[in-house]
Amino acid sequence: VDLPLHLPLIPGSNQRRKLAAPPLNLSLERSEGSLLSEDALDTDDDALDTGDDLDVSVDGMETPDDTDSLEINIHGAASSEAAKECRAEEKEDGRLWRSVVIGEQEHRIDMKCIQPYKKVISHGGYYAEKNAIIVFAACFLPDSDCENYNYVMENLFLYVISTLELMVAEDYMIVYLNGATPRRRMPGFTWMKRCYQMIDRRLKKNLKMFIIVHPSWFIRTLLGLTRPFISSKFSSKIKYVHSLQELAEIIPMEYVHIPSSIMK
Repeated sequence: VDLPLHLPLIPGSNQRRKLAAPPLNLSLERSEGSLLSEDALDTDDDALDTGDDLDVSVDGMETPDDTDSLEINIHGAASSEAAKECRAEEKEDGRLWRSVVIGEQEHRIDMKCIQPYKKVISHGGYYAEKNAIIVFAACFLPDSDCENYNYVMENLFLYVISTLELMVAEDYMIVYLNGATPRRRMPGFTWMKRCYQMIDRRLKKNLKMFIIVHPSWFIRTLLGLTRPFISSKFSSKIKYVHSLQELAEIIPMEYVHIPSSIMK
């Protein structure tokens, strides 16, 4: 910033003579002539001494007027009020937020909007002593024509991925209950692709089987579209099961919650 300064000299008389001094460069960069340049830093203290015979007048210096100061204060106050309002909205909108870390990135989940759909994922007990059974019931997904569908599915997506990481410690399998699920509740191709891509490498490796119960033509087609971006190892873990009796022959069913609509 160049500030023009007027340096009045007093040559022994009462009359002041004003001589315009060269612009003073207050740049903070290490450029030639700046206060942070190496030449300036190496200057002796004596060279910076202006002496007592110099009287610096600030009359000629430009300072912000009242309107500039008022504008700054108004904007500062407005920003402060906006920040308070945002904090109030988080406390007063009746929402419950959950912070999760997925892939070393923090996300916030709107738990209120997904409350009716949290049963979409559940723990179904264990097989082989300590290996978890994760149940995904597609019939609990929201209808595609519901209000704020994309917002709900985005938060539900984060909830499913974060819950999966919490439930799984060792090897595990996923039981995908596709029965009693109308097409309007089926997850889209993009949603399923993101789920696969966001699953941690450890979870992909520890997954032993992906069982699809009551597979429909639509879900078979959807999975067929996903094959180009999923590994051959993952594809080999997919198994189709056509009845609950057949499922019971593969895994213990004691703690697997089967929705009544699927039972019917």
